[in-house]
Amino acid sequence: MSIPLVPKLLRAHLADLAKEGKRHDGRGRFEGRKVELEVDCLPRAEGSARVRMGDTIVFAGVKFQIMTPYPDRPNQGGLMCSAEVRPVAGRGWEPGPPSPESIELGRVVDRGIRESGCINTEDLCIIPGEKAWQVILDLFALSDDGNLFDAFGLAAIAALKNATIPAERFEAGEDRPLEVSKTPIMCSYHKVGGRFVYDTDKKEELGGDERIHITLGDDDHVHSLQKGLKGIFTAAEFAEIMSEARSRCSELRDLIDQAVGK
Repeated sequence: MSIPLVPKLLRAHLADLAKEGKRHDGRGRFEGRKVELEVDCLPRAEGSARVRMGDTIVFAGVKFQIMTPYPDRPNQGGLMCSAEVRPVAGRGWEPGPPSPESIELGRVVDRGIRESGCINTEDLCIIPGEKAWQVILDLFALSDDGNLFDAFGLAAIAALKNATIPAERFEAGEDRPLEVSKTPIMCSYHKVGGRFVYDTDKKEELGGDERIHITLGDDDHVHSLQKGLKGIFTAAEFAEIMSEARSRCSELRDLIDQAVGK
């Protein structure tokens, strides 16, 4: 299938800028947009966060419900993460059931959090084999101007870190904070104009190629690594991306610590 005219022209323009070491909005290659983070912003959620990256705005909300533990994990609770992107977020998003793109967003964020082990699922057990807490993490995009992955990932861990288990309401003991032992952070890189750049906006996503999502822990341990779209990257490109990701993840982790007061 041929590339539509507008993306084709955009790709050519972005490639010309890349040859000069530029990006269309004037940022450096690994320079992110301004990030704003607010926690405890949804009054009906047990934990919440709002993230703004440039003109991309997302919310994360945490709720809890009581579940029956799985037979093979009688002493563990659960985590469920989903992302919702509706037409209000921007062009290209349709009403109706979750699109493959929004499903991918939820799964990539879920994987980074789950694989980090930041939530001790055994601590969510109420009665072994009978009752346990299920953490429900809902992600919603208000405005999509690119890089929803990182915005959702940042909002998700911030919301979890300020969540409270509503045990009293369920007559299951006293309310207590959700224990979150680590702060996994996702950084995404997109190949635009033949080179990888950080924090792409919508134009760069439309005119870009393959992407890679890296979730790092407090000690720079790689919790998840996800590649998207078609294309390849070299060992040298990956080494460069990892070096930049370590630095950026550390900065975003400090931002979360300031926001949640830890």
